[in-house]
Amino acid sequence: MTNAKVAQLATQSKALNQHSLTLMGVFGPAEDLSALMRLPSGRVRRVNRGTRLPSGRIVGIDEKGVLLEKNGRTRRLAMPGS
Repeated sequence: MTNAKVAQLATQSKALNQHSLTLMGVFGPAEDLSALMRLPSGRVRRVNRGTRLPSGRIVGIDEKGVLLEKNGRTRRLAMPGS
């Protein structure tokens, strides 16, 4: 396969909302997971439990996604496509 063909097969069109906080991946040992988050600014940041972002504080990370708390409310950010 050519590089162009591989890129075409591996690319999902519009998989990420480019103007919101998006979870890109979860990695590390199960007892100390980290996550890669794409911020609304486009910047990508590695986060851990306790990390503060403009969108809230990371209160948990598991294999299903990230738990984000803001103003006493908790919401889950799941992997795109899951």
